[in-house]
Amino acid sequence: MGFTIGGSRGVREIRTGSRRRGRATECTVVAEYTGLWGWDVVPGARASAGRCSCGDSSCAAPGAHPLEFAPEVPAGATLDDATKAWAQVPGASILLPVGRTFDVLEVGVAAGRRALVRLERMGLPLGPVCATPAGRAQFFVAPGASSELPELLYRMGWDDADLDLHCLEPGACITAPPSDHAGLGPSYWLRPPSLDTTATPPQARLLLGTLAYICHRSATA
Repeated sequence: MGFTIGGSRGVREIRTGSRRRGRATECTVVAEYTGLWGWDVVPGARASAGRCSCGDSSCAAPGAHPLEFAPEVPAGATLDDATKAWAQVPGASILLPVGRTFDVLEVGVAAGRRALVRLERMGLPLGPVCATPAGRAQFFVAPGASSELPELLYRMGWDDADLDLHCLEPGACITAPPSDHAGLGPSYWLRPPSLDTTATPPQARLLLGTLAYICHRSATA
């Protein structure tokens, strides 16, 4: 089945072997992200057989980047707003921009699962945690983590360790569940958003020690 992504002058169609999600369902998810959780949503490209729906044969990130011509759907948008916006980009993936209402600490998904169990047992505050089919776990934390990370790792004694732990830079986007990420399959929630976690995601320093420890143990196991 084909899916179409484009504006009035940028319509493109790519044939895929997967079933396209219904437009109504996509709009409902977008409206949930904007209206319920207060996140901006960015329409993104999709990939099939290594080709990106943006139409650039040399695309550096097939199916994992925003569509340049498509406007964002801002936080607070209603279902009607989301439906009108997605009608312009049917089949687009749902991306969430980093550095506005949340930053993202990213680790390997196996380490992320172990860290999540430990953090929950410790009773520490947690925000949403997303996982990608590329094997990454993405912990939502308060904005500002990107600039704070080097100093925090230094203070905790992890600055010299070779850790698979990164903070996504402001302006980056993550693929939001249940959208397909880079043609590899859908992203999914390890810990879904809730009303008590999205408005005030935790400070990175509260999670960083445990994430760094688990990443270090995973690397030396």
